Amino acid sequence: MAKRIFIHATNVHQGGGRALLVAIINALPIGLVSILSLDSRMPLITDRVVRRVQPTFVQRLFAEIWLAKNVALGDVALCFGNLPPLFKLRGYVVVFVQNRYLIDSVNLDGFSFKTRIRLKIERFWLSCRAGNVDEFLVQTPSMQGLLQARTKSKVSLFPFVDNPDGYVRKLNCLDTVEKNDFIFLYVASGEPHKNHVQLIEAWCLLASEGLFPTLTLTLNNIHHAELCFWIEHNIKSHKLRVNNLGSLQHGEVKELYSQVDALIYPSTFESLGLPLIEARQAGLSVIASELDYVRDVLDPEQSFDPSSSVSIARAVKRFMGVDEVSLPLQDASRLVDYLLKKVD
Repeated sequence: MAKRIFIHATNVHQGGGRALLVAIINALPIGLVSILSLDSRMPLITDRVVRRVQPTFVQRLFAEIWLAKNVALGDVALCFGNLPPLFKLRGYVVVFVQNRYLIDSVNLDGFSFKTRIRLKIERFWLSCRAGNVDEFLVQTPSMQGLLQARTKSKVSLFPFVDNPDGYVRKLNCLDTVEKNDFIFLYVASGEPHKNHVQLIEAWCLLASEGLFPTLTLTLNNIHHAELCFWIEHNIKSHKLRVNNLGSLQHGEVKELYSQVDALIYPSTFESLGLPLIEARQAGLSVIASELDYVRDVLDPEQSFDPSSSVSIARAVKRFMGVDEVSLPLQDASRLVDYLLKKVD
């Protein structure tokens, strides 16, 4: 049994990372001495010892120095922000890796210059300081394979959520009765890998065929202003039924699951994909990318190639019960006739 546990999460304050961090903090035993080092923007109500760290280079460096001075032999240090401690610690060090950009050889061109620089620095940090880690934790086999290929340290698979009740891999039955108004939900921020562009282009293709399902998004209009402007342009141009609710609290997102017909998830890669699990827990159908990270956690009712708006649109049509038009096949004689007419 550890003497104390340090939770070092100086760069976590939003999204799925925040939800998982809160779940861990709430699960800490009452009698265990717990010291939390958290981002100053992280909302949290707790009676634990909390050190707030401003999101600046200097303050985070001081937080690393503080951690190295205070973690003692017999303590456990959980570094929850993907990165190993900058300095060697005397206790047992566990690093939770959730950001797939840090361990996957994916192109970063879709990000702003500032974000690209930050991700490259964090990739370098993870690579250079992996020796300070006793054990890495990830949540899916895909992440385990990627990280194990990059480090000699132990990489353990430990999938967890706040409450696993109701989670199943596959729904027993699919209720897609004929209806005119289908409502799809995509819970995601606006980073490039979330793939909103292909999703909206798929909705434009559906509109060109006279199909207008509703799509609900959760994009922050300020942080992703350019993307939101582009989406609004397409809504007006193609008369799409797309509603952007903006950034929502976790509880508000969970309420949405009972108000839609399916979760659609075109992300090109994830470390876990928490909305996939939450949708299953809500008994909601899932239409998702045909990628390993999805199959790690569930079997979607429909799947698609996330790089193809045509494939996404076809998956939506299958879910809606709309038949694809058959290929107008002809026999060879018709082809010959067609060619001969070219010289008439």
